[in-house]
Amino acid sequence: MLYRPYAPKDFAELYAVEEVCFQPPFRFARGYMRQLVNDRNAATWIAEEEGRMAGFAIVQWGRETDEFIAYLMTIEVIPEARGRSVGAELLLRSEESARAAGAARIWLHVDEENPSAIRMYHGHGYALVERHENYYPRGRAALVYLKLLPD
Repeated sequence: MLYRPYAPKDFAELYAVEEVCFQPPFRFARGYMRQLVNDRNAATWIAEEEGRMAGFAIVQWGRETDEFIAYLMTIEVIPEARGRSVGAELLLRSEESARAAGAARIWLHVDEENPSAIRMYHGHGYALVERHENYYPRGRAALVYLKLLPD
């Protein structure tokens, strides 16, 4: 598996992964996704195998009150590539980008009905800090996880 930063030519294939991984109303809109990947305060990592995108991750960062923090927007892996630590490697690369940008912490929301993602976050040192009711469409709750990013 090859891991590399996003390039503008990747957008169509990246959005095709979004369409495989999420169905409406859970899917990001195309315009919003384009805005995310073009954000200068963000990094998008691509996982590629044999010239085909297997997944991606997007992390954003910025100042929130008195602290510089990062937010993991999404990690998406096509079904054929799941169970091979692709998501874990994308997570590590996202954390490295956030740390390099100066973030002291990284946080995320995850659907409480996504046990594989929850296991991955636990396994990488994320701590459950909150639960948000009705965060996702159809009344699904989100779990909020946080991790300190050491210097």
